[in-house]
Formats: sequence, structure tokens, C-alpha cells
Amino acid sequence: MYKTEKFTPADFKPQRFESDGTITLRGETIPYHTVSEDNVFYNNEGKPIASIFSYSYFRSDVEDPTSRPVLFGFNGGPGSASYYVHAGFLGTKRIVYDEVDRPTALPPYKVIDNPQCLIDIADIVIVDPVATGYGVLLDDEEGKNFFGIEEDAEALLNFIEQWLHRYNRWLSPKYLVGESYGCTRSAVAAGISATSGKERSYGITFDGLVLIGNTVSVGKYFNREVPVEPAVLNFPTWASINWYHNHPSRKSLEKFAMEAKAFADHDYLLALYKGEALKGKEREEIIEKLMYYTGVSHEYLEERNLRIDDRTFRQEVIKSKGKSVARFDGRITRPRYTPELVEENDGKWDDASSDRYGGYFFGAFTGSILPMLNVKLDRAYVSSYSMFKKWNREAEMGTTAQQLNNAMRRTPGMRTFFANGWYDNATYTGIIFYTCDHAGLPMDRVEFKGYPSGHMIYIGEENIEALCSDIRKFITPKA
Repeated sequence: MYKTEKFTPADFKPQRFESDGTITLRGETIPYHTVSEDNVFYNNEGKPIASIFSYSYFRSDVEDPTSRPVLFGFNGGPGSASYYVHAGFLGTKRIVYDEVDRPTALPPYKVIDNPQCLIDIADIVIVDPVATGYGVLLDDEEGKNFFGIEEDAEALLNFIEQWLHRYNRWLSPKYLVGESYGCTRSAVAAGISATSGKERSYGITFDGLVLIGNTVSVGKYFNREVPVEPAVLNFPTWASINWYHNHPSRKSLEKFAMEAKAFADHDYLLALYKGEALKGKEREEIIEKLMYYTGVSHEYLEERNLRIDDRTFRQEVIKSKGKSVARFDGRITRPRYTPELVEENDGKWDDASSDRYGGYFFGAFTGSILPMLNVKLDRAYVSSYSMFKKWNREAEMGTTAQQLNNAMRRTPGMRTFFANGWYDNATYTGIIFYTCDHAGLPMDRVEFKGYPSGHMIYIGEENIEALCSDIRKFITPKA
């Protein structure tokens, strides 16, 4: 691939940038200091092979930060830079995304001082993993040591160890805030740290995990091979999207979604099990309920023998309005392709949500937040690095749910907060319920909350306020 920047691996020199600022939060002016820097990995010969790039926000008027929490935040992918969580809700500046079903990702973009920022009660470290953002892989042969479920988690642990040494924060409460694949990264890192890695152990204990857009499950790699019908697990999400667009009930969103879950857990599951044996009045009653909860048509259900799936649901739920809904956020729509054959062939790959907000987040982050941080690099900022063929999906030490179990069982007092959007058609709320019912987690230390949002919970001012308020409560010691 061609390069337009001056940076080459042979010329690599670790970079460090600092800035100072203030922000007014809840009537108090908070001074803060930022450090944006390379965190370099070396091989046994002392040669630099890769770097994680981090953005650290420190409240600068704190004399003794010993008891001050540290939040380590990141997006997922795998292969995604963390500019979404950075510009969405964790940084001192963030975007304003008022119109959910925005017609375009083109400017103008609005960036403000983040009134929900947590810098008043915690220091914040935002992480771009190797090969993402300004993180770099300097030796292609070393990619195998970073690109994998367990490899990635151990890289994060190595980075956190060095960060804690560098800033003398071993005594601080520590939290991982991961979104999407970042939930996998968090659970596996916490599990390995509580037990051991393949070649060494780690001494980091985490007070809690904030898992946004859950990818922790009892199945292999995300939700694959979960031993239950996917249509049953996904059902509450489909009901939520139908509730949003078609208004089938005057019940609240959460009540309607949980009522749909109860139907799916029993009646729908049994109907799918019966298959062709389900006949007559009993079959029609199930079809009527499925139409009511999900908004799909009688014809659609008959063609698929009652089995709903993600891609066709998105094209079906508001078909009568000439639209399809997005995967990452079921509130966002696009016009259906014509003729129908084009929709069937191409439409299933078209996710309108990333088309609408991807450019907004990237433009606002690189055009406003990076200059505020004084970051100036002759190095490409890689928003997403393709890991599809490179990523090692084998997790020899156990599924993500097993790793979360290891972490919580072996770290008494550690807590987990699952936060998911009801309209998230990529990481379903149903997976959280199933995981909590089957992973043997200490449920007295597990919290869940659904938000009227999609995969990026922080789309919409009310959602940002609610999410940050809930995280604030989660990391604040109870009296």
C-alpha cells in the first residue's frame, strides 16, 4: 500500500505530547493535564516492534492521587481505534450528535466541552491498540504476538503495567471501560491477570469492568456456538426496533422488550423446536405474536419457517415504509434499493449507521480534539485496521465468559457493569441475559442497564448523560 506520511518503521522514535486545560463540571472549574504518547514493545534484542498509543487525562490540582480511580477506555473491532469513545463521552471535549437519523455524515460538526466528563472523579486513559489510531506495528512478523484474543489482552496488560509504573498509580482503583470487542478485551485481560498468561503472570487487580455493547459470551469468539437458537437470543432487540419504528404497543420500551423476551424464551423457542410439527391454530397464534413483537410480515415468517435472522429482519421491519434499518443502531434508516433483487444482494451489507456518524466522529476527533492535545505526528491515524484474516480467534484459556468468571471469582469485590443499547442489532441484549444465566458469575456484583440507543450508547444527549451518570455511580464508593 502507498504511504503519504513521512513515518517509516526504520525511522520510528517514540513520541510524547502534553497539554493543559480546564473544564467546568457541576459548577466547579477543573484543571487537567494531558499526556499523549507511544508505549513501545521491544523484542529480546531490544528492537522496537510495536507501540500502543495512549491519551492520558490527569486532574492537575490533586496533591495525592493514590485513591483516585483510573479508567482505561477503548473501542473494539478488533482493529478499531478508540476515537469513538474518546470523542463520544470519555474526553474533556466531545461531539454533539443531536439528530439520530442524520441524513449525512458531512459537516458541520459540533464539538463542546464535555459536561458529563468524569475527570473530576477519575483520571482517564484512552488506548489505541497496536496498528490502530497512532498505534503502530513496526515489524510485520511480530503481528502474531498482538493480533489475537489472548495476545491482544496480554498486550493491554503489559501496557497497563508500564503505565502504572510510569505514573506511580499502582495504589489507585482501576477500571476497564471497553466497547464492543473492547468487552472481549476487558474480560480476557481481567481473567488472565487474575490467573496467568501463557508465559507469565500479572499483578494487576481491576476494581470493575464497564462493558458497553457486550461481546462477552459462553460461546466462542463473540456469540458463536452459543447452544441456543440465535433468533431467541436476538428477539428482545428486534422487538425494541419494532417498538421504535412501528409503535405496536403503548407500553414502555423496556417493558415491551422484556415481555417479548419472555415470549421468546418459552413459546418461540418451543415453536422453533417443533418445526413442521407446529400446525393449525397453534402455528397461527405463534405467527400473530411474532408479527406483533417484531413487525415482520406473515409471508416473511412462512417463507423462513418462523425463523427470523439479523440481515433479513433489517430489510423487513419497515419495508412498508420503503426503508431498511441499520445494524449498529436500529433507529437509523436508509431507503431500500430497487429493484428488490438489488436490495437482497447488496442491501444486507449496507449499514447506514456507520455511514452517518463515522465521518462525524473522525472529523471532530482529528480536527478538534487532537489539536487540543497538541498531538502532531507525521504518521497516519488509522481509524480501523483490517484484522479479518489476521486475528487469532482461538482462546485456549477459555471463553470470554469463563475469563470474566475467573476475574470475578478470584478478585473478591470486583464488579461488572453491562451497558447495552436496546436498538443494538450487532451485540444483542439477549446475549447478556443468557451469559448471566449460564456463566456462573457472582450476580450480586453484576449490574445491567439497557439504554434507548444503539451500539454506540453515547449517540444522543440524554443517552450520554445517562451513561456517564451510571458510570459515575459505578466507580464512586458507596457510603
